[in-house]
Amino acid sequence: MPNRLKHIFREGFELYRNKPQHLAWHETLELHELTAFQSNHLVLFKMLLTDVTDPELKALYVETIKCIEGNLKELLKYYPKAPEGTRGESKGMDMTGVYAGLLLGFAKTAIRSYAIGITETSTPALRETLHKQLDNAIKLHAKIFHFMQERGLYAAYDLPKLLENDINQANKAISL
Repeated sequence: MPNRLKHIFREGFELYRNKPQHLAWHETLELHELTAFQSNHLVLFKMLLTDVTDPELKALYVETIKCIEGNLKELLKYYPKAPEGTRGESKGMDMTGVYAGLLLGFAKTAIRSYAIGITETSTPALRETLHKQLDNAIKLHAKIFHFMQERGLYAAYDLPKLLENDINQANKAISL
C-alpha cells in the first residue's frame, strides 16, 4: 500500500477510534424516522390483531409485532446519545398523533414510490400521470405535516422535543 494511502487509512482509523460520544444530526433524524414509523405501525398492528382470523396470518402479525417491539427497544437505546435529546415521561394514549403519523408515513412512502416509479417509466403519458400523482402526494404530505405541526404532534424544528415524542410513542406502543 502506498504511503499516502497508509496515511489516509491511519487518519481514518484514528477518527473512528476517537469518535464522538453522540450521534450525528443526520443519523439522529434517520433514527427518528425509523422509530416514529415503527411505533405508529406497532399500534396499528396491535389494534388489528384481534380482527385477524386466519391462524397463519395471525401468526405473521404476532411475529411482526414482536419484531417491531424488539427493534424499538434497540433503537431507544440510542436516544440518550442523540444531540440535545431528552427523555420524558409518557402521559395518556391520545391516538391523534398515531393516526396522523400513519398518514404522514404513507405520504412519505408514496412520494418515494412515485419518484422511483417515474425513473422506471418510459411511456410519456404514464410518466405525466405519475408526475401529477407525485405532486399530489407532496401536497398531501404538506397538509398532513402542517396539521401535525399546528397541533404540536410533530416538532420538526425542535429536535429535543421531537426525540422526546419518539421515546414516548415507542414506549406507549410497546406497552399496549
